[in-house]
Amino acid sequence: MKKYNSIFSYIVAVITALVIIGCVHDDKYDAPNLDNYQCRNADYYTNTNNKFVKWTLHDLKLKTLNEEITENAYVEGYVSSTDESGNIYKTIYIQDAPENPTEGLTVSVDMVSAYTRFPQGSKVYIELKGLSVTAYGNVRQLGQVTPAGTRILEKEVPNHIFRDCNERANIKPKVLTMAQFAANDALIGCLVQLDGVEFDERALCTNFAPNGQTVDKTIGQGWNSSTLKYVSTAIVRNSGYASFANQIVPAGKGRFVGIFSKYNSTYQLYINKLSDLKMDANNPTDVGPAFPRIDGKPSDPCSFSPDGLTAKTVAEVKQLAGSLAPNGLLKITGDYYLKAQIVADDATGNLFKYLYVEDATGGIKVNINRADLYLENRFKLGKDLYIKLKDLHIRNVSGELQLGSNDSSAAVAYRIKDEEIFRYLFDSNALPRAVVPTERTITQLTKADVGRWIKIKDLQFVDGDLGRTYADGTATSNRTLEDCSGNKITLRTSGRAIFGLKTASAIDVAGGKGDIYAVVSIFNDSYQLWIPQLTDIKFTNARCDGTVYTPLPTIYSDEFASGGFTSDWTLVNVLGAQVWTTSNQGNGTNYYAVMNGFVGTSNANEDWLISKAVSLVGKTKAAVTFTTDVRYAGNVLQVYATDNYSGNPSTTTWTQLSPILDTNTSAFGDWVSSGNVDLSAFLGKSVRIAFKYTSTTSAAATWEIDDFKIKAQ
Repeated sequence: MKKYNSIFSYIVAVITALVIIGCVHDDKYDAPNLDNYQCRNADYYTNTNNKFVKWTLHDLKLKTLNEEITENAYVEGYVSSTDESGNIYKTIYIQDAPENPTEGLTVSVDMVSAYTRFPQGSKVYIELKGLSVTAYGNVRQLGQVTPAGTRILEKEVPNHIFRDCNERANIKPKVLTMAQFAANDALIGCLVQLDGVEFDERALCTNFAPNGQTVDKTIGQGWNSSTLKYVSTAIVRNSGYASFANQIVPAGKGRFVGIFSKYNSTYQLYINKLSDLKMDANNPTDVGPAFPRIDGKPSDPCSFSPDGLTAKTVAEVKQLAGSLAPNGLLKITGDYYLKAQIVADDATGNLFKYLYVEDATGGIKVNINRADLYLENRFKLGKDLYIKLKDLHIRNVSGELQLGSNDSSAAVAYRIKDEEIFRYLFDSNALPRAVVPTERTITQLTKADVGRWIKIKDLQFVDGDLGRTYADGTATSNRTLEDCSGNKITLRTSGRAIFGLKTASAIDVAGGKGDIYAVVSIFNDSYQLWIPQLTDIKFTNARCDGTVYTPLPTIYSDEFASGGFTSDWTLVNVLGAQVWTTSNQGNGTNYYAVMNGFVGTSNANEDWLISKAVSLVGKTKAAVTFTTDVRYAGNVLQVYATDNYSGNPSTTTWTQLSPILDTNTSAFGDWVSSGNVDLSAFLGKSVRIAFKYTSTTSAAATWEIDDFKIKAQ
C-alpha cells in the first residue's frame, strides 16, 4: 500500500510543479517536456554574482574551431526553427532578434523533438563553457567535441540551453532575394522569406522526399528571357522523414518561408512546416495576384485531361513506327495519349532510368532520365500511368521499339529529359493494381511479347552458370536459362542492381528449377529477360535431371574489412619501392587490397600477395573467388595457385589460374567478380593463392582485390 501512496504523491508533486513553473500558454504549441528542464531569465545572467560575460552570436562564430570554450560566457537569441514536422533533424536554429535579425546560429544537438522544449519563438540562453564552435560544410555551428561526434549530447543540453519562460516572440521572417544571399552569410540560421519564387520544372509533380530519402529541390527567382533560365536559384533540402515528405511539391509562384543555410558554396533552405509555403497552384489566393509561373509553364501542370486527345493502345503506338530501321527515330506528331499499367520498375536498380508499361495489347519500354523513379507516387509498380505522346519519339533499339526523346547526348541518351517529365507522364491517381503476368514458354515468345510482363515455368540456369554471380561487375552481364527440353533464353542483369553489385556481396545464381517472372526484351532476333526483383526468380525445385544443386560453402574468406593484412597473408617485394597495401578510398569503411606502381611516375615493380595455405583434404570440389578493380594502363594482374610454397616465389612451382578480371582501365569502382575459379587440381592438398603484380617504367596500373573466398565441399 505504501508503494501506491508514494506513486500518488509523486503524481501530485509533478502536477503541482507544472502548475507553478508552466510558462507557455499558447494552444498552438505542444506542452514542453520538462524532464530535467530549467528556466532562466535575463536577470540571472546580468547578476554579477553569477559572473557571466555576454557574447554576441557574431563574437561566438569568430572563436577557434574545435577548441573547448573555457570562459563563463553565454549568448542569447530566439529560436527560428521547429523540428515538429521532422524536416529539421538534431538542429536548433536561432537568430539574434525576432524581427530584422543581423546574425543567426546553427546549434547542433544530439536530440530530436527539440520543439517540445524550445518551440519556435522561444528566447533562449546558451551557456558556452564546455562547448565548441565546429564547422560542417564550411558553416560554423555550435556543438560539443566528443568521441561520438560534434553534437551537444542530449544529456548535456539541459546544462547549456535554457528557455526564458517570461518571453516568447513571434518570429517575423527576414525578407531577402536570392541575389542577396552571398552578402548575408551572417544570417545563416535565420528565418527568411523569398517572394515570387517557384520550384523548377524538374520538381513539378514530384513528392518532396519519399521513402526516408533526403531530396534536394531547386527553386528559382527572376527569369532571363534570353537564356530561358532563372536569374537566381537555391536548393531546398527535404527530409524523407518529414511529415510532408510524400506530398506533391507546390507548382505555383509565390512566397517561400524557411531557414537560411549553406553547404560549402551552395545556399540551402529548410522548410519548418508546409504551411509556411504560399505557392499552391491550385489556390490562386494562396500565391497572390502574381500567380502565373515566371518560366511560362502551365499553372496546374500535374493534372491530366484527355480533352482534345485521342487514346492509343500500346499496339497502336508501335504501329506508328511502321518499318522503322534499327536505331531509327520517329517523332510522334499526333495529339495522342496512352494509358498503361507500370509492370516493371527500377526499385532494385536492375532497370535503370526506365520503366515498362503494358495494356491489353502489349508492353513498351519508357526511357526517363531520372533515377529512383519508383520512389514517386505516379511511378509506383501496378499504377496506371497516362502518357501524352505528342513530341515523344519512338526508337528502334536493336529490334525493340521504345519511347523516349531524340536527344542522343550522353547526359540524356534518348530518355525523356528530367526537366520535361511533367509534360508527358501523369499520375492516374488510382490505386495500384496487381500486375498479372502472361504465361509463356521459351518457344512461344513472339515480337508481340516484347515489353510484356510474363511468366515462364520450369526453367533453370545452365550448368556453366552455377556458382556464378548474377553480374560480373558494374556492367551488364548475361546468364543463360534453359527449360528441360534444352531451349535457352538469356537473362540480363545490371551490375547496378542491388543483387549484382560487389557492395551487396554479389549473389550467386539460384541452383534449382522453377518459375521466373520477367519483362521480355529483344536484341536483334534474340529474346532476353529482365527481372526487377530477385524474388521474381523462384527456382526452389530439383533440377531437370532430378539433382539438387548445393552451392560450395566458403571455408576461408578475407574481405580486408578492417584494413591492413593479417598474418594469413605473405607480402613479397621482388622489385620496386611500392608494395601491396590496403585502402578504403572511395569505399567508405570497406577496405580492399591494392597495389600501385605509380608514384609521381611509372615505376618498375614485381610484388606478390600470397594467401595462407588452406586445406582441401577430404574435399571433392573446390574453387576460389574474388573481385578486382583496375585503373590505368599496365600489365594484367596474374593469379597463381600452389600446394608447395618454398618461401620464395621464384623457386615455387605455380599453376596459373584463369579468373575473370576487370578490364576497364578508365575508371575506378567497376568491380568484377572472378567467378568460381576451379581448384580441383589441388583436392586432397593444401593450396595457396597468389596475386602477382608487375609494372614498368612506362605503364603502372592500379589493381585492387576484395572479397577473397576459397570454397569447397
